[in-house]
Amino acid sequence: MPAGIEFRQVTKRYGDARSPLVVKGIDLVVEKGTLTTILGPSGCGKTTLLRMIAGLDAATSGQVLIDGHDVTTLGPAERNVSMVFQSYALFPHMNVLANVCYGLSVTGVPRAEAERRARASMDSVGLSGYEQRLPSELSGGQQQRVAVARSLVLEPSVMLFDEPLSNLDARLRRSMREEIRALQQRLKLTVAYVTHDQSEALAVSDQIVVMNAGLIAQAGTPQQLYEHPHSEFVAGFMGEAMLFAATASADGQVQLGPLRFQARRQVRAGPVKVAVRPEAWAVTAPGIGALDGRLAKCAYLGSFQELTVETSIGEIFVVSPDLSHRWTVGDVLALQLLGNGVSVVEAV
Repeated sequence: MPAGIEFRQVTKRYGDARSPLVVKGIDLVVEKGTLTTILGPSGCGKTTLLRMIAGLDAATSGQVLIDGHDVTTLGPAERNVSMVFQSYALFPHMNVLANVCYGLSVTGVPRAEAERRARASMDSVGLSGYEQRLPSELSGGQQQRVAVARSLVLEPSVMLFDEPLSNLDARLRRSMREEIRALQQRLKLTVAYVTHDQSEALAVSDQIVVMNAGLIAQAGTPQQLYEHPHSEFVAGFMGEAMLFAATASADGQVQLGPLRFQARRQVRAGPVKVAVRPEAWAVTAPGIGALDGRLAKCAYLGSFQELTVETSIGEIFVVSPDLSHRWTVGDVLALQLLGNGVSVVEAV
């Protein structure tokens, strides 16, 4: 089965040949029926990538394929792709039904058929009964659903989402991302989804692509990117991680201060950098083989505690689920490494 979306050595620059490349030779595959999130800092090229899938921007070189067909030179109307914009782009003077029908109407679908398909699309996103309302009479989450229904009604090969939840509050963002993911899985849609929110990417994705300066820094499942980042950049971008200097031996054992652990991937012997996430530390009593420290800060956050511990390898930020112990600044304690959340990211 051909991929839903495929990029083959795609580049993009704006302006003449002297202008710098915004996208620098990308190879990317989005499997049919899956959701890939494109993640990265501002200016990394993620929105440009999405616009090239949509046909809103033309690739400078390389090929873009959708369902195995080369669409590199085709315009947006010829690609069978729908896009949900950050602003939703709803027509304020049209009711919900007219907004959802719009794409069908302009392509010549008879009104009765367009309304039938629009109502079915609205029903799939929980908007039945809202047909006559104007966008101004809807909440942000409801407007988002209208935008999704308007895209779905066209029965696209690919759906694109450009920062779709950035205008919503935190609670509604969580609810809507769950709805988008459930809809994508139920209808087996091929989706490319751009966001700057790491937790959003982890929650909805089959694949995450982390971009940096026009290149793919790493691509893989959410678990692969979070637990096995290949670089300092990916480790820092996919959630919080602290970097420490360590030493690796030929057998893959890594020495971090008094602590030793086995690297999860092949590493060269010598100096390395280790990324450790705050939840990867276990707080214990001082003893042999532990990293002793002194508590500098402590914060109780309901379901966990945040500790800042001064140690021989530097100040360490710890997230501990253990609420049974009430720590006091100045307490002497020790730290051990748990299995997950520790990665050798690169040689020094």
